[in-house]
Amino acid sequence: MTALTLIRHNAHQINVDGHAMMMHVPSSSLFELDGVGRDVYDLFSRIDRVDSDVMRTELGSRHSVESLAECVSSFIDLDILRETGSPELPRAIAKVEEIPLSTIVLNVNTGCNLSCTYCYKEDLTTPSKGVKMSFDIAKASFEMLLKQAKNRDQVNLVFFGGEPLSNYALIREMVPYAEARAAEEGKKIDFSLTTNGTLLTESMVDWLNEHRFGITVSMDGPKAMHDANRITVGGNGTYDVVAGKVRMLLSRYTARAVGVRVTLTRGVTDVLGIHNHLKNDLGFAEVGFGPATSGPIASFNLDNDALKQVFNDMKTLGRRYVEAACRGENIGFSNMHQLLTDIAQGTKKVVPCGAGLGLLAVDKDGDLHLCHRFVGSDQPTYGNVDRGIDVPKLAAFIEGAQDRSSFGCKTCRIRSICAGGCYHESYAKQGDPFAPVYHYCDLLRDWVDFGIESYVRIMKNNPSFFRNHIEPRSTKV
Repeated sequence: MTALTLIRHNAHQINVDGHAMMMHVPSSSLFELDGVGRDVYDLFSRIDRVDSDVMRTELGSRHSVESLAECVSSFIDLDILRETGSPELPRAIAKVEEIPLSTIVLNVNTGCNLSCTYCYKEDLTTPSKGVKMSFDIAKASFEMLLKQAKNRDQVNLVFFGGEPLSNYALIREMVPYAEARAAEEGKKIDFSLTTNGTLLTESMVDWLNEHRFGITVSMDGPKAMHDANRITVGGNGTYDVVAGKVRMLLSRYTARAVGVRVTLTRGVTDVLGIHNHLKNDLGFAEVGFGPATSGPIASFNLDNDALKQVFNDMKTLGRRYVEAACRGENIGFSNMHQLLTDIAQGTKKVVPCGAGLGLLAVDKDGDLHLCHRFVGSDQPTYGNVDRGIDVPKLAAFIEGAQDRSSFGCKTCRIRSICAGGCYHESYAKQGDPFAPVYHYCDLLRDWVDFGIESYVRIMKNNPSFFRNHIEPRSTKV
């Protein structure tokens, strides 16, 4: 054979309890190496240039010529091995000619009855100054969604804010309209919203239950932690009100599991304690954590040491998740669910998320944003619900987002899972939506390695867990 070289950024090996697992980086596929595969990979890891003579000398006494040739051929097919000196393959950029939306996020009110210290929303204001979205804008948004989703069986309508329930009248008007129009088009429809919980009433919960909303509550843990940042406009803590509303919600809501999203800020980083309180004391089905690293007020952002500790604690909670999964139990840890879903399904991303491609957000004036987090920012908009999507402009953004080579992503082993990270996080932290979230990079690589280890251990002890708890999430909107 001609001399071959290992393409190190296309393969990543992790040893888990005696199992040599290989992640094929370009496709995010995961497979176990047999004895021949282990030895061939190890050889190429040690020696930069391997030809027939080196292969025969190093491995000829342990493996047959046929088995070695078959293994080398499969590695070449996967672009794990190449002829020495071969040029790097250019990254293929998928042309974007249409925007096949599945989801529209309606930013229904710029006003919010809370004044959370870490809020990233640049257009947020007090309830008295808030501008509510009109029914005409909401209606036009949904009609645009139906047009763009002509080849999809299901569409998703998300209500966001501010506090979306502060424009509950619009939600009540919009839902029956969207249900009727979706039925006319032969499509299923799913509704969801994220709320701070303060405005929930029994009648409201019953109506949301009737229409099977996916509900996420924003809450930051026990009273002292929650009240540190999630305060009213007047500066008072909101835990007592929110906890009472949550107990009412969870006692009445039966349509779907209700999750909670936690924002971790400086001083609010007790991942284990927060999860225990929200899951076991209050009864949420799932708890998800979002570390604040790029908010407008630097004093609330996690520094590198705090961020590292958060990830260590998330891994501790992840180990508890694995122990429970091996027993067939689910402790409700959203970050771990997502990680294992990506690994189990071999998620391959060319862009970090569906923003601008499967999803767009609409502001009060009908202008279109990449996602809800960009509403109110100084970043470009991409059309209007009346005029339609500016497809060339949006396509240029999506095509540009596919190649982060100039930022170092080209050789990152988790590039097909991360794809550079959240556009808004990059914009808020570095002023450029394409700049990778460098402060996360090492931690995310370690987190993915932890996920692979966890996946292997669960598969070894209780593979049915994925069928019962992970795979169904991929079909649930």
